[in-house]
Amino acid sequence: MRRLTPALALGLATLVAVPWAAQATDHRPARAAGHDSPGVRDSFGTKASYVPQQNARTYQRPPAGFVPVFTENVSRHGSRAATDSEDGDLILALWDKAQGEGQLTREGREFGPKVRALLDAMSKVGYGNLSGRGKQEIEGTAVRMEQRLPGLFRQIAKDGEKIDVVSSGQGRAVDSGNLFAATLGNTDPALKPLIGPARADENLLYFHKAAGGAAYRDYIDNDQRLADTLKSLTDQPRTHRAARSVLRGLFTPAFVQRITDGEFASIGTEVDAAQAVFNLYAIAPAMSGESPGGKGWGMERYISRGDAAWFGYLSDVEDFYEKGPGFADSDITYKMADVLLDDFFKQVEAKRAGTSDLGAELRFTHAEEIIPLAALMKLPGNTAGVTAAKPYTYADNTWRGASVAPMASNIQWDVFRKGNTYLVRMLYNEKETAFKTGCHPITKGSGFYKLDELERCFDRS
Repeated sequence: MRRLTPALALGLATLVAVPWAAQATDHRPARAAGHDSPGVRDSFGTKASYVPQQNARTYQRPPAGFVPVFTENVSRHGSRAATDSEDGDLILALWDKAQGEGQLTREGREFGPKVRALLDAMSKVGYGNLSGRGKQEIEGTAVRMEQRLPGLFRQIAKDGEKIDVVSSGQGRAVDSGNLFAATLGNTDPALKPLIGPARADENLLYFHKAAGGAAYRDYIDNDQRLADTLKSLTDQPRTHRAARSVLRGLFTPAFVQRITDGEFASIGTEVDAAQAVFNLYAIAPAMSGESPGGKGWGMERYISRGDAAWFGYLSDVEDFYEKGPGFADSDITYKMADVLLDDFFKQVEAKRAGTSDLGAELRFTHAEEIIPLAALMKLPGNTAGVTAAKPYTYADNTWRGASVAPMASNIQWDVFRKGNTYLVRMLYNEKETAFKTGCHPITKGSGFYKLDELERCFDRS
């Protein structure tokens, strides 16, 4: 919903949905299973922190005689502070009133000072800016790229090939690109003079706000089916029950009833208030490096696993319909990502044609670009769109924001050559990933595809 250590050390996670029966009745604090446990991670939606999805030691080896000649990626920026203080301001306005009237629970009395400390930390980082954890995520992906392809980067340095860095032009994406490039240069100083000055390309990496996204923006602003669907899925009795459940952890029953009755409508409804608590819970892990002693903010103490799961689902509802697969009879949410997929192919094709002097193309963007690209490419978890008769639910749809586009999520193509044959391997969040159904690898079960085959499969002719 709209109100929503190096990475090597973060380990691996399996992203599995918690059955809805468990989510609806589980009132344990979300901390009980840890941020990266199955189900709990899903509740963070696209604010989930980055975890590489495969140990690099388990990657398939390229076929005999093939050597790496090029690599390219597109990466979301790393974990960040919230984009503004709206959620904290809303819930603190209610908290101040309740405190003044003696209407706080025991946990509620702890909550206000923690929120103020979190807001202060985000203000110091800069709202919307990379956090310490976000910087570690980006540094980790850069280090592992170099470790994954040491021969390629040695050859880049030897031949004097260039490394191009391009971003959306937005602050946290610019910072992520600069940090990634600097980390590569520090890992291998011979690369530093080959890394070009970072540039911005809004049409390529901020397309939802550029000219190519005009029809999409009209859909978001004016499509009645979208508006009706989001309302029907979010404004359910379950949402109001979950909201009251969250608020009863902070305020006395009498004060919660006053919120529900609309006494504080100028501040926000019961759902607004609970959503603010959820959003603080969701962003807190991204700010773990700025917490006292680096031990975390403890926001999971103030929302049960079941309520966090429900609000996480509502966050995914909005992202699924507004950025992801959406409605089965329309490609409006992801058609505009073709400009980015086209660039992936153009870079490899230029390498094959001998017209490129690049050894690596590094792109940095946002969830608003990663999610539609994943849908366009039909990456794992990006199922077909839904219908009005069978809307998006966790029970029968595998799409999860936490796995599709967590902070620092990335799609990478590594290119290998033998003679005139070029092979491409795709990594999605650093996991070897098959291309969509209909694309045939060189052998069954292989992660390597001939460039000619991918051009056929994606109708590049």
